[in-house]
Amino acid sequence: MKTLTKLTGSVAAALILTAGLASADVKVGIAAEPYPPFAEKAADGSWQGWEVEMIGAICAAMEETCEIVPIAWDGIIPALLSKKMDVIMASMSITEERMKTIDFSDKYYNTPAVLVAPKSMELTGDPEQLSGKYVGVQVSTTHANYVDAHFGATADVKTYNTFDEHNQDLVAGRIDAVVGDSLAFQDFLNSDAGQDFEIKAELNDVAIFGPGVGGGLRKEDTELKEKMNAAIAKIREDGTYDAISEKYFDFDIYGG
Repeated sequence: MKTLTKLTGSVAAALILTAGLASADVKVGIAAEPYPPFAEKAADGSWQGWEVEMIGAICAAMEETCEIVPIAWDGIIPALLSKKMDVIMASMSITEERMKTIDFSDKYYNTPAVLVAPKSMELTGDPEQLSGKYVGVQVSTTHANYVDAHFGATADVKTYNTFDEHNQDLVAGRIDAVVGDSLAFQDFLNSDAGQDFEIKAELNDVAIFGPGVGGGLRKEDTELKEKMNAAIAKIREDGTYDAISEKYFDFDIYGG
């Protein structure tokens, strides 16, 4: 995985990274909590990461000026519906449950969910192995839905507001395992704090996780959805998508 880089060139020009500017054509909601390598704040207060660069590329392809609007994850769909932003681009999985309330663009990436636990612990993702153990997961996510559906009957489930919080409790020994996105775990597993932990199992359930991550939209915003889908297709075709992704990953994040 490559070091995070700041936006440059035409991609950066498509984004307004200062909140409150009325000149933006499209307001893009991201989670206010850090979620590297997708999005996090730099020391100078700007947002950086793969998903931030992807927002810039999509906005440039749409020929729109975009403003990033950070919103706490657990309130991000209500913020969309109340028109505090126009689209969510915050690693939100496309699911049937969410589509009862909002619509989605085409997917722009897809990585599997995983179970992470201490290297010394024997786990395979079998729910029975988690009997009596504490499993942490971020609230209001597809990962939380998976834990409830598959581990809720055997494990003691503890939910957290942010991804970092459950990792901290894992390191502190307050929980036994955590469930989340495989890619989001990489920085943690490569850190000093995460050196004693590893991925134990890849977790699959298409009904829960859906086909991938897309931009969340209000159902009535069909024109914006069409423009986003065309922009995603364009950056996939012209090499922009791969050029951004190669800075961060040594595999195809778009997925199958």
